[in-house]
Amino acid sequence: MIQFASVTKSYPSGSIALDDVSFEIPENDFLFLVGPSGAGKTTVLKLIMRQIMPTSGSVMVDDTEISTPQFTQVPVLRRAIGMVFQDFKILRDKSIFENIAISLTILGLSKAEIEEKVTAALDIVGLQTRADAFPVQLSAGELQRIAIARAVVGDRSIILADEPTGNLDPKTAWDIMEIFKKLEGTRTIIIATHNADIVNHMKKRVLTIIDGKLADDAKKGGYRL
Repeated sequence: MIQFASVTKSYPSGSIALDDVSFEIPENDFLFLVGPSGAGKTTVLKLIMRQIMPTSGSVMVDDTEISTPQFTQVPVLRRAIGMVFQDFKILRDKSIFENIAISLTILGLSKAEIEEKVTAALDIVGLQTRADAFPVQLSAGELQRIAIARAVVGDRSIILADEPTGNLDPKTAWDIMEIFKKLEGTRTIIIATHNADIVNHMKKRVLTIIDGKLADDAKKGGYRL
């Protein structure tokens, strides 16, 4: 479970990114995070990753408060979270296999274990035959599939996606959402997006943030801004 309890994030300049935000996300929930640009969506994702700390309030992940100075298990937390970005963040000088395997290599897994897990991740995104290709050989949609494979490899329990369809044409965007739908029920999935068509069609839980405040939390919501 992920829990925000009266979370505020402000900066010395006086700007407030989040203002007294509270919500709970059960394990394996699938939801959209929507709101205007600058509303605070990315701030929510960064707080879950503990890339930033709240000014006040608390953030809990799996019954552990991660927002205190006493929390020392940041590497463990981040190993449980996969991140998908709008601009893919694929290493251009590495093969597709190497891009997906990076985190597993850092963890010191054996070659056999890495091969097994990378193959399984490629199977999820439907690119089993592209392991030896390089990013320059792939389309934008294929690169985003690789980014999702990298996010799920290693059995991560939380997937955070920040505008994952923002650089894609409508058909490719729907193809990417089909992959997320396949993952539904196996991981907690939080997708920050401006894509109203996708949000309205999928009828998932929607958290709407406006001016740093939680404006709406709808179980089967839509994009209403």
